Amino acid sequence: MEILMSILIGFLFMAAVYLILSRSLLRIIIGTGLLSHGTHLLLLTMGGLGGKAAPVLSDGVTDYADPLPQALILTAIVISFGVTAFSLVLAYRTYNELGTDNMDLMKGTEDND
Repeated sequence: MEILMSILIGFLFMAAVYLILSRSLLRIIIGTGLLSHGTHLLLLTMGGLGGKAAPVLSDGVTDYADPLPQALILTAIVISFGVTAFSLVLAYRTYNELGTDNMDLMKGTEDND
């Protein structure tokens, strides 16, 4: 299962880097979203996939899952959602002001710098 997750994580990272290196602002935002999803899967895989026990300690329980990777992933999901929402609003505002989402056309000229 870990090998399948590693292949999926590699594919997500590959697609994210491809999209981040493009010229469209929307593709860059989608690429950062894919990169964050790949990171979440990486954290989940590094925490271990074979645990069947709950991440709760009670009296007499000797077998339990480590809750730290799950807490890190939950925090990362919330942060990536906030960053993506901010980026989408910023891209929408930029498109309304400039009329394009092409990064090459957004560069300033020597007169405007």
